[in-house]
Amino acid sequence: MATIEMVMPKMGESVMEGTVLSWLKNVGETIEEDESILEVATDKVDTEIPATHGGVLKEILAQEGDVVEVGKPIAIIESDTIESDETPALEVADVKASSPVAQAEALVASAMSTASSSGNGNGVAVPRTSESGRFYSPLVRSIAKEEGITVGELEAIAGSGKDGRVTKNDILGFVEQRKIGSTPVIQPTVTTAPSMPSATHQPMPVAVDGGDEIIEMDRMRKMIAERMVASKHISPHVTSFVEADLTSVVSWRNKVKHEFLKREGEKLTFTPILIEAIVRAIKDFPMINVQVDGDRIIKKRGINIGMATALPTGNLIVPVIHNADQLSLVGITKKVNDLALRARENKLKPDELQGGTYTVSNVGSFGNAMGTPIIMQPQVAIMALGAITKKPSVVETPEGDMIGIRSKMFLSHSYDHRVVDGALGGMFVRKVADYLEAYDLNREV
Repeated sequence: MATIEMVMPKMGESVMEGTVLSWLKNVGETIEEDESILEVATDKVDTEIPATHGGVLKEILAQEGDVVEVGKPIAIIESDTIESDETPALEVADVKASSPVAQAEALVASAMSTASSSGNGNGVAVPRTSESGRFYSPLVRSIAKEEGITVGELEAIAGSGKDGRVTKNDILGFVEQRKIGSTPVIQPTVTTAPSMPSATHQPMPVAVDGGDEIIEMDRMRKMIAERMVASKHISPHVTSFVEADLTSVVSWRNKVKHEFLKREGEKLTFTPILIEAIVRAIKDFPMINVQVDGDRIIKKRGINIGMATALPTGNLIVPVIHNADQLSLVGITKKVNDLALRARENKLKPDELQGGTYTVSNVGSFGNAMGTPIIMQPQVAIMALGAITKKPSVVETPEGDMIGIRSKMFLSHSYDHRVVDGALGGMFVRKVADYLEAYDLNREV
């Protein structure tokens, strides 16, 4: 394989440098020639930069926020498209007009020209950020305008770029599919209610005093913000609450936790016990384990439980326990502990953050009694687990009703009212509570 230096392309006559906004590909990923791999901002326009060669992105030389002069190296690509490994890397910058570098410069110049022109396109101008909070690059917006693509159609395109962004190839593929009359691939977040408030409404101005501290959002916080706003825009949220009696669960766990730790080398927390009950309830009510794709309901075969995990930075990440219904309590416990540990150490693999069909958020770990969690799209439900607290309660006994001290927990079940009605949503959370309240004190692990 040849090692090739990709340089910052020229982006207009008077443009001598560009600022790296974000990389659309990660080191180690396979890239195709002309595929957009980063976004660059100039004093004229923001645009996507295509790869000069196909291969593997070996090294990123210009980090996000760096200002790079035209012609300076920004990445190293390992490519098998050049036969000789002896070809000097810097010669790539001095190729003829038909080369990928020249093509990239022509593409950027075309995008800048289109973005700065008015009245030439067939469509309505596309905003930089849509009502759902989705970002569109100048290149994608200019193509949409030229091809007469509406904002609604653009929202329907499943983006293959970083964080689900629509790339040049995505929109050109959409154009081609539309020409031949085929149905484009859509993402399940296109259903919106006309009466929903716009996510792009201008916020109230913030007064900043001299003693105030200004903190820039990091990339993860921005992504969380976008996805949470989009989820509330997409799904009409309803939340049902049940207060479950976990006295038997608490007694059983206290009885076996030391033996469990000695035998398995793992701590037995309440989280895997609660996840196990949720998995059992999903088997009883499989229509909770669905996703929405336009006008279709996709009933998922696997039960993959996402577990919201707080990071030391204060951000949130949701690793997934795949096929949780095929695991024993010991297996679920090991998965929960392993994923939580590696999430905090930033050592999760990409596939461990994908494919969730139902999510659990343990707000009780922060001492909260209950919460109203936001659904992880494209799922249709999520449950918040409150803190376990001791309360005086009425206990039914053969001798009559008595007051006893019981360990109680609120289960908060938020669900998408487009496909989950109150009956199903309410019965599901009640079933989870039933399994916990009927816990077998003599259970062997």
